[in-house]
Amino acid sequence: MTKQTSPRSRNVRGSRSGRPIMALLDILGRRWSLRILWELRDAPLTSRALRTACDEASPTVLQARLDDLREAGFVELGEASGYGLTALGRELCETFMPLHRFAERWRSKSGA
Repeated sequence: MTKQTSPRSRNVRGSRSGRPIMALLDILGRRWSLRILWELRDAPLTSRALRTACDEASPTVLQARLDDLREAGFVELGEASGYGLTALGRELCETFMPLHRFAERWRSKSGA
């Protein structure tokens, strides 16, 4: 007989705590995760196009973030190796869009 675990007790890859909500915060707190979601908000992108859009990210870091986002259910790999957002990823982008716009305005005013 196999032991059933509830989603709350299941360990989540990439999370220091193992809890799903903390895993989400861990993933989104990593430098390129929100940037990747933001770049994928309009259309799927190939790996090469995504690397171009995130020009400061190393390919290794970018792939690690994509793997984490795929495992969390925010990004999916479609046809012709194009990455796109899942419904959950789109919802997350819509939720964080005002915050992202605020951060962009603040960054442009501060000269960072």
